[in-house]
Amino acid sequence: MAFSAKDVAALRERTGCGMMDCKKALTQSDGDMEKAVEFLREKGLAAAEKKAGRIAAEGVVYAYEANGVGVVIEVNAETDFVAKNASFMEFVETCAKTVAEQNPADVPALMGLKAVGSEFTIDQLLKDKILTIGENMNVRRFARYEGDLVTYVHGGGRIGVMVGFDTDCGGKDGFHEFAKDIAMQIAASTPLYLNRDAIPEERLTKEKEILTAQAMNEGKPENIAQKMVQGRIRKFFEEVCLVDQAFIKDGDLSVQKYIEKTAAALGGKIAVTQFIRFEKGEGMEKREDNFAEEIASLVK
Repeated sequence: MAFSAKDVAALRERTGCGMMDCKKALTQSDGDMEKAVEFLREKGLAAAEKKAGRIAAEGVVYAYEANGVGVVIEVNAETDFVAKNASFMEFVETCAKTVAEQNPADVPALMGLKAVGSEFTIDQLLKDKILTIGENMNVRRFARYEGDLVTYVHGGGRIGVMVGFDTDCGGKDGFHEFAKDIAMQIAASTPLYLNRDAIPEERLTKEKEILTAQAMNEGKPENIAQKMVQGRIRKFFEEVCLVDQAFIKDGDLSVQKYIEKTAAALGGKIAVTQFIRFEKGEGMEKREDNFAEEIASLVK
């Protein structure tokens, strides 16, 4: 009895088993769904849902560029060893390509899309990887840009950066090296905002209040305190705004001055319009292994 991809997907939904296992079960049972279920039960294959409660804060940040589109994506797993798994990395690349080609609005939308080069959805592929690799995994976040851009990955997938530009220098010699410098700056210096105008008004107001209180607590007169706040707020801009930061390759230049210098050298205009920086597992609960307890449990 013949069977289709829909039969494989239906069996996977029913049993929670991997797609390849489901395909094999249907082959062995000549397409008979009930016999295929029995086959999988006899094999004792586990469902992906049993792993869903485990902490997945490792994994990889991956970057992809093609045809004027860039994607940075974070896919998490339980251990950093998974990032060395070719099957896992193939899945991550498939996710990035699907984002690039189909432009989903968010992660839930991505999960429901048919994966590039596959007859299955991203969600189905993810559950299959959970079963075959044996760790909980999830697609955490992604960003997608179009136009003049550059991507950069640092530390074997620990940090991923993407930068968008408004420029007429994109095809000129030297621009790509410049763009990589900006991406490396973001990776190393972790700016929070592109420029001063990008800082939310409430954040700036709160920072000024804090700096004013610090100066007043130092016993300075109000007029002196206000001057101190002006100096310290400039320091704040230099820490959190990309264009105000000191350029990592030449501390005598700000990033904005480096941009202007490069634009003049290339004979055109260059402006950074947006950037994104993902650091693997940032803000997530980390798994803590107690090896003494683990060994003790094994010898009981």
